[in-house]
Amino acid sequence: MAKQKSIYSCSECGAASPKWQGQCPGCGQWNTLVEAVAEKPSAHRFAALAPGTKLQALADIEAREFERLATGVGEFDRALGGGLVAGGVVLIGGDPGIGKSTLLLQALAKLSAVHKVLYVSGEESGQQVALRARRLGLATQKLPLLAEINLERILAVLQAERPEVAVIDSIQTLWSDELSSAPGSVAQVRECAAQLTRLAKETGVTIILVGHVTKEGALAGPRVLEHMVDTVLYFEGDAHSSFRLVRAVKNRFGAVNELGVFAMTETGLKGVSNPSALFLSQHGQEVPGSCVMVTQEGTRPLLVEIQALVDSAHGNPRRLTVGLEAQRLAMLLAVLHRHAGIACFDQDVFVNAVGGVKIAEPAADLAVLVAIASSLKNRALPAKLVVFGEIGLAGEIRPAPRGQERLREAAKLGFTEALIPEANKPKQAIPGMTVIAVRRVEEAIARLRELA
Repeated sequence: MAKQKSIYSCSECGAASPKWQGQCPGCGQWNTLVEAVAEKPSAHRFAALAPGTKLQALADIEAREFERLATGVGEFDRALGGGLVAGGVVLIGGDPGIGKSTLLLQALAKLSAVHKVLYVSGEESGQQVALRARRLGLATQKLPLLAEINLERILAVLQAERPEVAVIDSIQTLWSDELSSAPGSVAQVRECAAQLTRLAKETGVTIILVGHVTKEGALAGPRVLEHMVDTVLYFEGDAHSSFRLVRAVKNRFGAVNELGVFAMTETGLKGVSNPSALFLSQHGQEVPGSCVMVTQEGTRPLLVEIQALVDSAHGNPRRLTVGLEAQRLAMLLAVLHRHAGIACFDQDVFVNAVGGVKIAEPAADLAVLVAIASSLKNRALPAKLVVFGEIGLAGEIRPAPRGQERLREAAKLGFTEALIPEANKPKQAIPGMTVIAVRRVEEAIARLRELA
């Protein structure tokens, strides 16, 4: 028997190379080439133009808003941008055991009461899925299950049954008869995802794909997988915490960075109606180094406590952040020294975002500096003070987007003072809130001395 020929395929872009090399010749990434079985080339023919096929002017196409199908899980719908869209393809990834299958099983159980759905399990047997549903107390009388990993059989069932929503758990377990490579390989994942996406667009079936993640936290398989689908959701959470976050990083039908917050309970995932309470510590009294900021996750403003600890360094001073950008901390400390005269070059500086939330937006800059100055001077800030604003290298304080929404959210939760950029100052007073607008870092530090 002739030996099968091997090629090396890139896990990022899918480019093929006849031999292994450290750098992918297609995308330039390092150490991404993995061995795979070479597929036999197929004969490509130019298809004749089908009768009735014609071009359309873009202006002649009727543009309509997409109708949303609510899943009944409020926080999941929020992350999706309002619900599922007919013919849309959603990819959701996360660490093993974080709750992806549980969340989707809960959503399908609620949808099955009034809509036609299908759950395709490629990782668990029917008995295992039924046991989980019984443990969660779900009504599954109208929830059909297909335990299958062969793509052609799954496509045949989807064509015959035409469900409104179908869950494929997971895309890495599927394999196609057309390919000889193993399930989970770059070629299999790419082909299976392409066939399911094509079916969704042709029939209007909404397909939700579950994806595995690598040890770095990125979705496993070729990067083209994320480009194929309409929506990409990441399931985040700490193994030592009962809270889970579903974050949208791509959404063709809604805003990105939308955030859904869940609590893992004995009866499954429950939506958290007031997530700001998760990210605020309950101090018995005012403590130095604690500052509350308002961050924006998609369309939702969240109040998060930023904690800073400044202590005398023994040897080389350390800079450590949890939930914030580590490189940005060094820049902020340089700005604090240059423009406000507060030096930390001989101090250890630790900064933490409470609750395990990750803040990537620069609107946290001012809150971080305020918390550092409070810890260094050992002066507590007012308990009902919120701070937000971006800081430039010249010491200016730049506005944050959606400033009015941030202020209204803080006022709703009982905060009475706000230190914000001058450009975010509201034209009309917000009831119950005193707004302190500043232009520069030194001005902000001076106003803090008056408040502390």
